[in-house]
Amino acid sequence: MYTSGITAMSSLQDTLILEQQIARLQALLEASRQVHSTIQASEVLQQTARIVVRELEMEGAVFLAPDGTAMASYGEAPELPFDGCPRFALLSKEGASLATLIVATPQNADLSLYEQDFLEGLVLQTAVALENATFHERNLQWARVQQDLDAARQIQRSLLPKAMPQIPGFTIAARSTTCYEVGGDYLDTIELPDGSHLMVVADVAGKGLASAIVATIFRAAFRSLASRAVSLAEMAAQVGQQHYDEGSEARRRYVTAILLRLDPRTGEGEIVNCGHNPGILLEPDGSLRMIEASGPPLGMLPGMTYTAEPINVPAGARVLLYTDGLSEVFCGEDEFGSERLATAFQQLETRDPEAMLDAIWAALAAFSNNAPPTDDMTGLALCHLEAATA
Repeated sequence: MYTSGITAMSSLQDTLILEQQIARLQALLEASRQVHSTIQASEVLQQTARIVVRELEMEGAVFLAPDGTAMASYGEAPELPFDGCPRFALLSKEGASLATLIVATPQNADLSLYEQDFLEGLVLQTAVALENATFHERNLQWARVQQDLDAARQIQRSLLPKAMPQIPGFTIAARSTTCYEVGGDYLDTIELPDGSHLMVVADVAGKGLASAIVATIFRAAFRSLASRAVSLAEMAAQVGQQHYDEGSEARRRYVTAILLRLDPRTGEGEIVNCGHNPGILLEPDGSLRMIEASGPPLGMLPGMTYTAEPINVPAGARVLLYTDGLSEVFCGEDEFGSERLATAFQQLETRDPEAMLDAIWAALAAFSNNAPPTDDMTGLALCHLEAATA
C-alpha cells in the first residue's frame, strides 16, 4: 500500500513536470510568434523587451548595440554599469554581435532555471527575427536607391543628343555605355550660328553617381560657353577654371575632354585636347594623325591655358574621339590600348560611322572574352564622304 502511494506520487510529480515543460514551451512559442510578427528591427527589440518584463515579471530590460548605445528598453531599465544584471548576446548566423539583452531582476535576484532557459530561447528567436528585419529594411532601402538610380539614368540619357546632326558631306555616329547605372562620360554636338559644328567627348574621373553629377555640371558650363563667340582654347580654359573653383571635391573629379570645331563647308576647323586620350584622324591615304593633349585635365589645376590645333578633315578622312573606357579594356594583364584601337580603326573598311562603332565594340568584346566593362565607354565617329558618295 505504501509502495503504491509512492508510485502514485512519483507519477503525479512527473505529470506536473511535464505539464510545466509544455506550458514553458507554449509560452516560448507564443513569445517567438510575437517577436516574428513584425518586420521592423526596432519593433522586434521592443517586443522582446516587453515580453521579458511581462512574461517573467522582471523589473526591466534593455537592448544595447555593439557600440554600447541603447536600442530599445521596457520597464525600469537597469542602470549603468549593469552590475549583477544577467546578459544575453544576440548573435548573427555568422557569429557577429547584433545586440546584448540586459535584464533587471526583482531585487537583483538570480534567474531560475526556467527563466534562464526561457530567455536563452527567446534571445535566439529574437536574433533570427532581428536579422530578418534588418535584411528587409536593407532591401527596402536598396529598392529606393535603385529607383533613384533608374531615374538618374533616364535623366542622364536624356541629356545626350537625341540624334546626331545632319552635317552636309559628313556622316556622324556616337555611342555611350556605362558600367554602372549612371556614368561620368559625356558627349555632345552643337550646331553654331555660323554653320560650323562643335563636338565634345569628355570623361569625369571616377565612376557612378558622383561622376554623373559632375558630368551634368560640365555639360551646363560647356553649353553656356558654346553660345558665345570664344575660341576652343578659351572655352577649355574657362571651363577648367570654373570647375576648379567649385572646390576640392570637384578638383578630385577633374574632367578630361577633347573638343572639335568643324566647318563642314571646308572640312577645316580646330581641336583641343585637355588631358584626354589622343583623338584619331585617319587621312584619305590611310595615314594616322594622333591629336595629343595640350594641357592637363580640366579643373585639376588653376589658371591653365590650352592650345588648339588646326585640323583638316578632307573628303575620305575619318575621325574617332573616345574615352579611355575603349582603350583600357583588358584580357588578363594585356590592355587593348590606344595604339591597338587606332590600328583597328585604321583597318575598318566601312565608311558608315555607326558600323564603325559596331565593329569597335565587337572587337573590344572579343578581346576581353565578353567580360563585363569596368569603365564607361564612349565613342564618336565622323566620316567625310567622298565627293561622288556625297
